[in-house]
Amino acid sequence: MNILQRVALLVLLALGLSMAPAASLAEPALQARPVVNINQASAAELAEALEGVGLTRAEAIVADREQHGPYASAEDLRRVSGIGPATIERNKSYIHTD
Repeated sequence: MNILQRVALLVLLALGLSMAPAASLAEPALQARPVVNINQASAAELAEALEGVGLTRAEAIVADREQHGPYASAEDLRRVSGIGPATIERNKSYIHTD
């Protein structure tokens, strides 16, 4: 490869890299999930923090908490219809009650 071909290759590489989105060049950012207090969080906060829990289910958590009192542990979320062991296990490390 002669010098002219090398320069042409470098120019093409430089143009290709400059046209690539910056996000594709960087490593993906880890999305940190927030820890949530299930005895204090609003329905919106619960829906955002808990995987597999949408706003409707989060509203049911808040309603259950208001009707039956605070949760002693993450497992107490089973009181809420539609929240089972798999959802609790998936979120256990992001839930606290104090």
